[in-house]
Amino acid sequence: MVFSSLLFCTIFLPICLLAYYGLPRLIGGGFDKRILISNYILLGFSLLFYAFGGVKYLILISLVILINWGAGFLCTKKRHDDHIRKLGLLFAIVSDLGLLFFFKYFNLFIATIENIFFGGDLKFAERMHGIFTGTGTGYLGLAEIVLPVGISFFTFQALSYVIDIYNEQAELQPNLLYFALYIACFPQLIAGPIVHYKDISTQLTDRVSGSYEFAEGIKRFCFGLGKKVIIANTLAQVADKIWATDIGSLDATVAWLGSICYTFQIYYDFSGYSDMAIGLGKMFGFEFKENFNHPYRAESIQDFWRRWHISLSTWFRDYVYIPLGGSRCSLKKTCANIFIVFLLTGIWHGANWTFLVWGLVYGLLLIFERVWFGKLLKKNPIKFFNRLLTFLVVNFLWVVFRAENIIEAGLYLSRMFAGGIRILNLFTYLSGMSVITIICGALFGGFIQSHMSVKAVKGNMVVCLALLLISLLLMVNGTYNPFIYYQF
Repeated sequence: MVFSSLLFCTIFLPICLLAYYGLPRLIGGGFDKRILISNYILLGFSLLFYAFGGVKYLILISLVILINWGAGFLCTKKRHDDHIRKLGLLFAIVSDLGLLFFFKYFNLFIATIENIFFGGDLKFAERMHGIFTGTGTGYLGLAEIVLPVGISFFTFQALSYVIDIYNEQAELQPNLLYFALYIACFPQLIAGPIVHYKDISTQLTDRVSGSYEFAEGIKRFCFGLGKKVIIANTLAQVADKIWATDIGSLDATVAWLGSICYTFQIYYDFSGYSDMAIGLGKMFGFEFKENFNHPYRAESIQDFWRRWHISLSTWFRDYVYIPLGGSRCSLKKTCANIFIVFLLTGIWHGANWTFLVWGLVYGLLLIFERVWFGKLLKKNPIKFFNRLLTFLVVNFLWVVFRAENIIEAGLYLSRMFAGGIRILNLFTYLSGMSVITIICGALFGGFIQSHMSVKAVKGNMVVCLALLLISLLLMVNGTYNPFIYYQF
C-alpha cells in the first residue's frame, strides 16, 4: 500500500485518524495517558500498514527494532565501559548491514559467483554479460530473495539511533513502545525522510496537533498527492513506454524525451511522496525535516546534493563523511572521503551495477568541482548556464539510474547522440495531457510550492481540495500508479 492509493486515502487514513484522535478522548485520562494510547494506536496502524507489503516481514522489522533497542542499552556510557559500548555498536552495525546485505545484495552476489566459478561452457563475454546484468547461471539453485519494502530506510534510521547513543548525542529510549514507533511510524516508514532519533525524541512523548497544524498537514499532503498522481504518474506513462521500446531503434528526439520525462518523474514522484509523509507527520503532531529543496534549480553538482534527498545526504555526512575526517584534512584525503561517501550512496540504492556507476560518477564530479571546476562555476556571472549544465549532467546520470543494467544504460545514452532526429516520432508517445504535464513539470519543478505560504491555509484549501479531487478521480479511472523509491 502506498499513500497515493484509493485504499490508503479513502479507508486506511480516515479510520486511523478517527481512532488516533477519538479513542484517547473516549478513554480519558491525563496528557501522558492520552499520548501513550495515541502511540499504541499509531504503532498498531503502522504495523498494519507495513503488513500490506508482506505479513512475514513484520518479523524482520520487529527484529530490527529489538536489535537496535537492545544495542542502545549496551552503548550507553552511564551503564557500561568503553569495551562493552564498542561491542554494542559493532553488534548493531553488523546486524543492520548484514540484514541489508542479505535482502538487498544477496541475489547480485550469487549471480556474480555463479558466472565467475560456475559458468560451465559459457564464454568469457557471456559470463561478463551475466555479471553486468545481474543474471546468474542457476547452477547453485538458490531461490531469489524478495526485497522487503523500506528496508534501506528503517535500517539506516535504526542505526543512526545506536550511533547517536554511542556518541552521546541522544538520550537512551527505555520504552520499547516509543522506540518501535520511531522506527515503524508509517508516514516515513517505506520511503523516508530518514529521521534521526535526536530530532524526534521529545515528540514521541510530548506533541500536540492543533487545528492549524492539522490543516497545514492536510495542505502539504494534498500538494504531495497532486505532484505524485497528476504529474509523476503522467510522466511515468511516457517514460515507461519509451524505455519499453527496443532502445536500439530509438532516435535521439525520443531518447531525449524519455530521459527528460524520467528526470521530472523521479523528482515529482519522490518529492511528492516526501511531501505526503511530512504532511501526514503534521496530522499526527510530528515535525519531519524537509527532504527536497528544488534540486533542479541547483547551480552545481554539490548544490544539487544539498537539495536532493536531503535526509540521506545528511545521514552519510553525519555518520560516514565527518567520522572519516570530512573536509578538515588534506585535499587528497577530503577527495577520498567524498569518493567513499558516494560509492556507498550508489550501493545504498540497490544491487545493480548501474547504481554503483551512478554513485561513482557523482563522486568523481564532486571531486572535480572541489579541485577546479567549482571555482569556475562560482565566477560565472550567468547562473542560468550553471543551472542548465547541472541539469543536463543530472539528466544523463538519471539514464544510468533508470536502466535495467549498465549495458542498457550505455546503449540508451548513445541513442541520445547518435540516433538521428525525427521530430514526428515524438507524437507516437505524446498526448495533449502529457505535453501540458511536461511543461508544468519543467516550469515549476517544485517552485510553486515555495510560494504557497502556510499562513494562507484558508486560501490554499481551495487549491488543495481541487488537487485532492483531481487526484482521486485519476486514481479511480486508472490503475497506473508506480512508485520508484518503493523498491529501495
